[in-house]
Formats: sequence, C-alpha cells, structure tokens
Amino acid sequence: MKQINLRLERLQQISVIAGTFFLVLSGIGLAVEKHEFFIAWLFAFVFWISLSLGCLLVAMIHYLTGGCWGNPTRRFFEAGYMTLPLMALFFIPILFGLPELYPWARPAQVANDTILQQKVSYENALAFFSRAVFFFSAWILLAAYLRKWSLQQDDTPHTERITGMRALSGPGIVIVPFTITFAFIDWVMSMEPAWFSTVFGVILLAGQVLVAFAFATILLAWLRRVAPFQNVVEMENFHSLGNLLLTFVMFWTYVTFSQLLIIYSGNQPHEIDWYLHRIAGDWKWLVGAIALFHFFAPFLLLLFRANSQSATRLTVIAGLIFFTFILEVFWLIVPTFYPAIRLHWTDFTAWAGIGGIWLGVFARNLKRHPLLARNDPRMENSAIQSAHAE
Repeated sequence: MKQINLRLERLQQISVIAGTFFLVLSGIGLAVEKHEFFIAWLFAFVFWISLSLGCLLVAMIHYLTGGCWGNPTRRFFEAGYMTLPLMALFFIPILFGLPELYPWARPAQVANDTILQQKVSYENALAFFSRAVFFFSAWILLAAYLRKWSLQQDDTPHTERITGMRALSGPGIVIVPFTITFAFIDWVMSMEPAWFSTVFGVILLAGQVLVAFAFATILLAWLRRVAPFQNVVEMENFHSLGNLLLTFVMFWTYVTFSQLLIIYSGNQPHEIDWYLHRIAGDWKWLVGAIALFHFFAPFLLLLFRANSQSATRLTVIAGLIFFTFILEVFWLIVPTFYPAIRLHWTDFTAWAGIGGIWLGVFARNLKRHPLLARNDPRMENSAIQSAHAE
C-alpha cells in the first residue's frame, strides 16, 4: 500500500504544481488576449467536465449492473466524479466571457438577428447561469450520495447501502444524460444559434463514457503491479474493458454518422453550415484524424482478442482514444470562431492548467479511501476479498 500511496502522492504533487503554473500562464493570456483565452478556456472546460461526467455515468452503470470490469476500477470512477465541485469553480470564468463566446450575449447582434430574437427568453445570461446552477447542483448532489453510500458499504456486510446506490442510480442514469444534453446545448450548441441537432447530446454522452473507460484502463494498467491491485487484476478485467471500449467506439461512430447522414440528406442551409465550416480548409485534416483514431484504428485493433488481453496493447489503444477525444472537443468548439485551423498557446495552458488541478484532486480523492470496494456481494472475484483480508 505504501508504494501505491507514493505513486498517487507524486501524481498529486506534480499535477497541482504543473496545473498552477499553467493556470498562471492562462491568467496572462486573459490579460493580453482575452478573446483567445475564453475560447481556450471553454475548450479545456468542456473536455475535463466531460471526463468527470463520464465517470459518473460509468459508475452508475456499474452500481446497477455489477460486472468484473468495474470491481478494480470503481474507485477510479468515484474519484473522477467527485471532481465535479472543482469543475463548478472552473465554470465561473465562462460567465465573464459570455459576449466573447455566445452571439445571444451580444445585444447589437441580437438586435439584427431574428433567430436570436426568437430565442431571447431562453438564451440570456440569467437563464444560462440559473440552468448551470441547477445542472451542477443535481450532479454534485447525486455524486455526493453515491460516494457516501459506497464508502459506508465498506464498513458493513449488510446490503442496505448497495440497495440505495442501485435505487439512486436507476433514476440517475436518466436524469444525468437529460441534464447533460441541456447543459451542452447551452455551453456548445448555442455558440451557433441557427444550428440544432437532436442527436448532439447523445454523441457527447457516448464520447464521455468512452473517454472515462479509456482513462480507467490507462490508470489500471499503471497500478496493476502494486498492492492492492497486484493480486486482484487479471487479464479478464482488461478483456472486459476492451470489449466495453469497442462497444462505445461503435456506438459513438453510429450516432455521429447518423447525425451527419440526416443533416446531409436534409440539405438545409442552417443545418449543413455547421459541418461546412468544420470540413473547410485544413479542418478536413482534423476530421480525418478523428475518424482514423477515434473509430477505424481502435475498432480494428479491438476486434482482436489478443489486444484486449494485453494490458500494454490495450493501454496504447485507450491512450489513442483519450487523446483523440481532445481533438474532437477542439473540433466542436474552435471552428465556430476560425475558418482555418489555428493553435494558440492558451489552448495548451488552459487545458493543462485545468487538467493539472483535476488530476491533483482526483489523486487526492483516490488515496483518501480504500482503493478496492469492500463488502459488495456482487464482487465475485475472490482475489478482491482476499486482498482485503491481507
């Protein structure tokens, strides 16, 4: 246990120091290039909040269904979704940059745009803020109860807490996707008020779950050789995670292609325009990279059982998915403002700054409590129970 605590302590320290440094650089970016800062901050925020929410969704799936894939990784997802209060704090700068990001926050533009005028009762600063408060309150409250009951179950052989977690996860698995959909309509879709898609929220949800699985896979591979994981983690755990990665790679691709096909077939100017300036110029190379590394490569590699049963190979595939999701979030946001690919130094500093603090809080959450859940009768792996007995 000392070795794993040292690893997590080192991760926490390095992440917080790096995150603080890059946040300071981002603050300089705010002072000298305000517009670039807010675009970069929104990109970074959307990525890291997606990982937090993905952890919450996956944790609730495991509370409801069980499964060997979640036995050694459950605490990872719990530590991940307990970063939601931190992400609520990181949301605050966006409130000060609304005119830089959203057309509905610019009175002069609203006055000359009939579409914005029709949406003014929904898309305005007060409503935007109020909905954000509601979304974060719902997510944080749900996460707090689930985490509390999960930790309490460690201290008792009775199953009341497990029953409570399952009872809460049932409606939670409906409430969370519903609120995520409306949150990302506010935070991402409303940047282009003439465009809408009923599949957009589902695409984001699929990506969030996928990146959460990829993150947990990388972390499990990193810690698999140290106690308490060394006697618990088996190749079957990685094989199950590989199957889940394959499942959500295919699901993400299905819903993403469905949106493209429906919009392309409809050929409505207000719909197709969203795609046109995301495949114009050198943005097409980014689209190609996302298609290659978020679908084709992972899909083909995960079809082979040997890759799923190798921790090293699966970690490479998971890393590919994780970092390609960064490109996907970048592609969702930045083309709204620029017709050609542009990389600004604040993109990196904002992503690394928020990410460093996120990882620091994650490591702190992870090391404060037992890394393997106890007294859960659904954990059929006897090695888990013996690991607690040592």
